[in-house]
Amino acid sequence: MTETVGQDRRKKIIRVICLIVIDIFIIMSSAILSLTIRFDFSVAAASEYMPQLYACLPVFTILSVAVFIPMKLYSSLWEFASIAELMHILYASAIICLLQLIAILMKLIVLPMSFPILNWLFLTAMIAAFRFSYRLLRGTHYTKTKKSTRKRTMLIGAGDAGMLVLREFQTSVNSENQVVCVVDDNIQKRGRYLRNVKICGTRKDIVRLAVEYDIEEIIFAIPTASVRDRKEILSYCQQSGCRLKILPGIFQLANGEVSVQKIRDVDILDLLGRDSVQVDMSEISQMLRQKVVLVTGGGGSIGSELCRQIAKYEPKTLILVDIYENNAYEIQQELRRAYPELNLVTLIASVRDSERILAIFNQYHPQIIFHAAAHKHVPLMEDSPNEAIKNNVFGTYHVAKAAAVYRAETFVLISTDKAVNPTNIMGASKRICEMIVQMMANSSKTKFVAVRFGNVLGSNGSVIPLFKKQIAEGGPVTVTHPDIIRFFMTIPEAVSLVLQAGVYADRGEIFVLDMGEPVRIDDLARNLIRLSGFEPDLDIEVKYTGLRPGEKLYEEMLMSEEGLRTTANELIHIGQPLELNDVEFAKQLVKLETACAENSDQIFDMVEQIVPTYRRPQAVK
Repeated sequence: MTETVGQDRRKKIIRVICLIVIDIFIIMSSAILSLTIRFDFSVAAASEYMPQLYACLPVFTILSVAVFIPMKLYSSLWEFASIAELMHILYASAIICLLQLIAILMKLIVLPMSFPILNWLFLTAMIAAFRFSYRLLRGTHYTKTKKSTRKRTMLIGAGDAGMLVLREFQTSVNSENQVVCVVDDNIQKRGRYLRNVKICGTRKDIVRLAVEYDIEEIIFAIPTASVRDRKEILSYCQQSGCRLKILPGIFQLANGEVSVQKIRDVDILDLLGRDSVQVDMSEISQMLRQKVVLVTGGGGSIGSELCRQIAKYEPKTLILVDIYENNAYEIQQELRRAYPELNLVTLIASVRDSERILAIFNQYHPQIIFHAAAHKHVPLMEDSPNEAIKNNVFGTYHVAKAAAVYRAETFVLISTDKAVNPTNIMGASKRICEMIVQMMANSSKTKFVAVRFGNVLGSNGSVIPLFKKQIAEGGPVTVTHPDIIRFFMTIPEAVSLVLQAGVYADRGEIFVLDMGEPVRIDDLARNLIRLSGFEPDLDIEVKYTGLRPGEKLYEEMLMSEEGLRTTANELIHIGQPLELNDVEFAKQLVKLETACAENSDQIFDMVEQIVPTYRRPQAVK
């Protein structure tokens, strides 16, 4: 290690010495050239000043080198020279010539008044030519040696980000891309050139240009594009059959972080995305700051993201409860690394154990509770209905009762669109959970609310991880039905909604996110296959397996009986709670709990009595 450092230091010293020797030659040549040009190359006319110039040359040279050092002319990396380095040369030359002019005016030296001006021009030109020639020669050599092995690339976006990415592709030794054409929707740019690469068309020309220029890879470099525009442009790119990569968010452009290392593969979220949910961070901060916050199911997809976002708001204590120790341990370690000052309590416990839950509340007295613990897999719960009820319904009941007993401020239930007109026991169990929230809100000072949203992209057990695994194994990719549709949202969006719901919480509301247009699962699978570099049904088979028990073709966000009113956030709505006989419902829960404890085979019928909208259809083939 020491030997390597020594070698690097010697190389640096040799490099600086070489630069100084060459600069001395340039400084002397520039001075002589300036004087002879002043007299139109007449040696006789310049002869009376030449002795004075020769006498001053050593001083000029030492002075010039002394100015060059603080102006970074010997410490800059000239292979990456740009406008900043050129300005350093201009400033250094100007300082030298200004000093020469002062010396002439003070009659310290006898030279023509025009000499400093001419010397400034020639010195700047010669120093710049030498410095930038290294970059030019290096770039030419790199292009010749790498051109044959680089991927022919189309760049989408001729703006600031596109220019920065293109420059790095052209100059970086790490780049494997040769940009041969640029696409931009600004028709005024068409036919013009960006760093010597022609802007050939708009988004509608992508497929044609991909064939015409034999494109292997397409780079999307418009970080300011709206979600809708990005989705449409990337859909054109998909049709080209080329590999797609994208430069993420505008913040990286603002921070000067645009580089080839920031470019990533296009993700399915880029194709399905929509404008993110905007929440009032100040309100959420006010709700959580210096509060004792408890998250059940804190190791799961939603629960862990809740913990991440809550930790940012400086809670007094964050209590993470989960029955699965591996997940709990992973998020515990992550939070400790990211927030070393956070007062984090990680507990292994089951929400089905009412005594354990009461003991936790008695010890820590949580003020804000986010209840994310639940069984969520529809087919598995159809085969184990008693477990769905024990965990989802009575787990929720235990935590809700503890929140009421210990006078927590707010209780937020994580619900699902499957609770609307449920056709499976999992959805029906979550509907009962919503009813519990409504019942508790009627009899407690704690603010009880539920948050209902659709499928979460990338969560544990969701379709995207499954599809990726099937693609990696060579297929087939299994889709239950060609017409099945689902609402989707990202994990951060879901958590943002949950946190905002906690702010809006009052009495038994069901908060619903405006999730935009539903997505066909068949399209989702085929897009993911294409993004992986394969062609659906040619390279990877898409196989339809038929709807599973309890599964329906489409999900709904609201029951027909529920009204809908808006909140301060236009993407978050509130469903009007249905009328509920709390006394009768409490009696039904007692009977249901007894039946679950006995593992009764009548559980479907009992749930059907409690949830009138629950129906068990036959699987659709």
